[in-house]
Amino acid sequence: MRLGVNIDHVATLRQVRGGHEPVPLAAALAAQSAGAHSITVHLRQDRRHIQERDVSLLKELLSVPLNVECAASPETLELLSSIRPQWVTLVPETREELTTQGGLDAAFLHSHLRQIIRDYHAADIRVSLFIDANVEQVRASAKLEADAVEFNTGPYAELPAGTNPGPLLAALRENCRLASRLELGVLAGHGLNLRNVGPIASISEIFELNIGHSIVGRSVFVGFEQAVREMLKAVSEPEA
Repeated sequence: MRLGVNIDHVATLRQVRGGHEPVPLAAALAAQSAGAHSITVHLRQDRRHIQERDVSLLKELLSVPLNVECAASPETLELLSSIRPQWVTLVPETREELTTQGGLDAAFLHSHLRQIIRDYHAADIRVSLFIDANVEQVRASAKLEADAVEFNTGPYAELPAGTNPGPLLAALRENCRLASRLELGVLAGHGLNLRNVGPIASISEIFELNIGHSIVGRSVFVGFEQAVREMLKAVSEPEA
């Protein structure tokens, strides 16, 4: 199981004070040194954390793939087509949300997404769609010729204590199998931490998990590299 480390909230700390530290690039290099397989950032339209310069520096200096989450907008397409990260993950985005809420509606946005995906492919950028574990969304993603889907694990991660996660996990497994049969790469993420990642990491069709907030939070106490190593161990030796 591969681990992608999302460093958005290192940038959040920097932007709170409007200064220059902590440096997202330093966190990305520390994660890479600790064994992370990729780095993820969300270039939001309101630029609340990650900035364009961060994306450029990361693409220039990382030796692992860079995945940029973003809205399916022409402006972001133009910018990222010049920077050319290895991956773009298209996500729904509203200015009011604290973090991404729910998956992209690939079925409803089919005509809009088709051209956006084609344009990213023309720039030699692979495209993943952040979607909920829903058969309609998986089939729509395949029809759009996306390279991969990233399943939203938020509903699972946010279950109240004592709630049986079985039905959500069963639905996720079913949709992972479907995505794999449709020749989509399968990723997952959102809200995962050391306590809840095991059952998700046990799903064989998933080749990479994207995890950020819990790693950044843990790093306050143990350091960034150690926090990444702990998560790598948790995803590579999952206890379902």
